[in-house]
Amino acid sequence: MNSTNESATAQAPRRRTIDIVNRGLKRRYRAERRFRFYGLAAIVLSLAFLALLFVSIVAKGYSAFWQTHIRLAVFFDPEVIRQDTLVNADYAALVRESFFKKFPQADGRQDRRQLAALVSSGAVYQLRDMVLKDPELIGKTVEAWLPADDDVDMLIKGHFRRDLPESERRVSDKQIAWIERLEAEGRLERKFNTVFLSAGDSREPELAGIWGAVSGSFFTLVITLSLSFPIGVASAVYLEEFAKKNRWTDLIEVNINNLAAVPSIVFGLLGLAVFLNFFGLPRSAPLVGGLVLTLMTLPTIIIASRSALKSVPPSIREAALGVGASKMQMVVHHVLPLALPGMLTGTIIGMARALGESAPLLMIGMVAFIVDIPKGVSDPATVLPVQIYLWSDSPERAFVERTSAAIMVLLAFLVVMNAGAILLRKKFERRW
Repeated sequence: MNSTNESATAQAPRRRTIDIVNRGLKRRYRAERRFRFYGLAAIVLSLAFLALLFVSIVAKGYSAFWQTHIRLAVFFDPEVIRQDTLVNADYAALVRESFFKKFPQADGRQDRRQLAALVSSGAVYQLRDMVLKDPELIGKTVEAWLPADDDVDMLIKGHFRRDLPESERRVSDKQIAWIERLEAEGRLERKFNTVFLSAGDSREPELAGIWGAVSGSFFTLVITLSLSFPIGVASAVYLEEFAKKNRWTDLIEVNINNLAAVPSIVFGLLGLAVFLNFFGLPRSAPLVGGLVLTLMTLPTIIIASRSALKSVPPSIREAALGVGASKMQMVVHHVLPLALPGMLTGTIIGMARALGESAPLLMIGMVAFIVDIPKGVSDPATVLPVQIYLWSDSPERAFVERTSAAIMVLLAFLVVMNAGAILLRKKFERRW
């Protein structure tokens, strides 16, 4: 009887301990489930906001790839266009005369000014190019599709409400009446906006394009890639394969890791002080932009290249040295080819980061208003992120859709570059 009581007394604390442990386990399991739920909710919320951002950009920008055009019967008057003044002829007068014939009731000076404002100022250059291409048009009447003004374009696309009071919109009641008549007669049509993809910047939204910025980005990235890839790979190979481990190499490694985290605008200040003020290189040129972005991307490429070299098994090095190869031959013929896919991946990621940078380029003057398409690395140019920054600060409603459309193009380039990095890694990566 006594032994039974003693056994029950001994088991009681043990049961209490197990109960305490079980209750603690239940709390931890509940806490773990809450943690998983919060983590999953945070991921879903982040993806939802990201999707909302993309949808907002696309919704605002897709219409920029279409431009409203007006079809007019243009009479190339020989009295206005003479053979000796084909370039400098008053083509705007031809546009005005075509409108006045179409709407003879617009007899007042203000009415005629509003009527002529329906067509973009770039229409005169289109007519000039038509005459320069075919001088036989002089004296003939031709049906020409001319780009509409940005306010008309916004009205047709639904960005301006027609039912608002006249004082609250940029298009008058008379202009709306003329536009509706042109629509009824089939003289208003939306066409693919080739100007947006083939022209440089402009003060007029309907004439503004991204090709100048794309060309500037291309030349800048060519300079960046030409300098940063060989220098970055050579530095990584030296530090990983040849340099002795001492204070100096430790200091270099620490500085490389620190430079990878330096804000990009600091590199812009360095480029302003060194490349522009000291060396006197041309301002707002892809050459200087490429040099600045080279400094910015070098740490990223060096770190990625060193990681790729470390991933090569030591047995590869030992086997190459064992058959009589020198250390240089071992690195060049055996280690470097195996590490190259990882190096290329890091380089492409660095180039993608450089493509999206604007802060360092603002410091070296690439924020200038550039109309002409750059032909080389020393011509004045801007880049796509800076072009987006300039357009976002413009007050016209038409620049809002062009800003979003330029963001779509930039995102497309970034997605292609990152996808290329992933494909390279998947195709050439070797698992050991």
